[in-house]
Amino acid sequence: MAMHRFDPAIFREYDIRGAFGENLRAEDAYLIARAFAAGIPLPASSPQAGVMAENTPPAYGAGKGGGCICVCRDGRLSSPELHEAVCRGVTESGVDVMDIGIGPTPMLYFAAHMQKTAGAMMITGSHNPPADNGLKFVLGGKAFYGADIQALKKKILEGFGIQEKKGKISTRDVREDYVDALASAYGDAPWLNVAWDGGNGAAGEIMAALAARLPGTHMLLNERIDGAFPAHHPDPSVPENLAQLIHAVRGGTLDAGIAFDGDGDRLGVVDDEGMILSGDHLLMLYAEDVLKHTPGAMIIADVKASGAVFEEIARLGGKPLMWKTGHSNIKAKMAETGAAFAGEMSGHMFFADKYYGYDDGIYAAVRLLALLSRSGKKLSELRKALPARVSTPELRFACDDARKFKVIDEVRGRLKQAATEFNDVDGVRVSTRDGWWLLRASNTQAALVARAEARDAAGLSRLKEDLRRQLSFSKVALPC
Repeated sequence: MAMHRFDPAIFREYDIRGAFGENLRAEDAYLIARAFAAGIPLPASSPQAGVMAENTPPAYGAGKGGGCICVCRDGRLSSPELHEAVCRGVTESGVDVMDIGIGPTPMLYFAAHMQKTAGAMMITGSHNPPADNGLKFVLGGKAFYGADIQALKKKILEGFGIQEKKGKISTRDVREDYVDALASAYGDAPWLNVAWDGGNGAAGEIMAALAARLPGTHMLLNERIDGAFPAHHPDPSVPENLAQLIHAVRGGTLDAGIAFDGDGDRLGVVDDEGMILSGDHLLMLYAEDVLKHTPGAMIIADVKASGAVFEEIARLGGKPLMWKTGHSNIKAKMAETGAAFAGEMSGHMFFADKYYGYDDGIYAAVRLLALLSRSGKKLSELRKALPARVSTPELRFACDDARKFKVIDEVRGRLKQAATEFNDVDGVRVSTRDGWWLLRASNTQAALVARAEARDAAGLSRLKEDLRRQLSFSKVALPC
């Protein structure tokens, strides 16, 4: 096989992602899928397709392919072409495909879990611009990222032998089963009036089917899947993208507004007053709910989370753990520690108390609505009762990929020399009497990421100045 040239930038920490037709093409997807399928170890418990070992499977690349790979795609305009290439690549490695059609990423996780497939591939650009697309992977029910992605790249470069036996493609509709699982999480909670914004992303059809199953009155916005995203960009972490939802909530007698990102693994929330709940707010509300029926459980939050989150978990009797940002990092740590719940400031929420431990924005929405309904209070009341802090938003500023980690190393070295208290599980998070500031290298962009939090504005100003000074020593400017 002739050497195929990839743009190395598409091999990210958590997935494959690029601009379709520029640095990500159908031929790339074909070779990546073929390599992924060829490197999946045949399950030790059974030689039959689709049966996964009960024990942790061998590392990627340890086998010669086997079982079945579940495949799903989002609604982007380039996804059908990538989908065809992926299915062709998998089957030409002698591995079967279970095609579940179009839908959100958590529906793929659900299908792979319920059908016990050896692996799974999601074709999605998530919340990236419309021209972008990408691939996410699951291996044996576990997150596939970091070193796995690099091993996948290596396998492609090694080339492939001739595979005489081709895999088969079967289709399976899991939507009804998935919606059943989502609706059951609401239980017998009283009805609510809710606005739902699918952002024309992959969650739209599931969102509409779920809303029809829940009690109360439901307003649907942008539920039609459209890869051009005509209403607004599907990223609920950006306040401007919630403007339509806020208007709908404020214009009616609604209890809440829910929005999803492009592939449905993250959510955004607006309360009855039209105010946006931050990821920190959601983390605290979910933690209290989980700890009511799982007392003493470990709960994980990422390094960008508010100090109030960790304090609140401890106050409620839970065991807080600060961990690396990134959905794959969080899922792996949950599996390692047995944590009951985890969340990120970005809106990824992971439930393992009554669910399967992966990030599902739609399931998280149902859990929020159920706890709100049973509380007998307004969502704005719950928000206002939470501990308050003064903080910056997440600050992202350009820094070359070859330089960003060196900057972190330089800052870490100076902090050690000064005997400054800090946590370096992911970048550096410095604690002072005023609060804390964080500096880390982005795993998905050529950028540094910073955030600071204090109990008052004066303290926040001092923290930002401390961060600014540290960056200036490395000849980097803080953009605020």
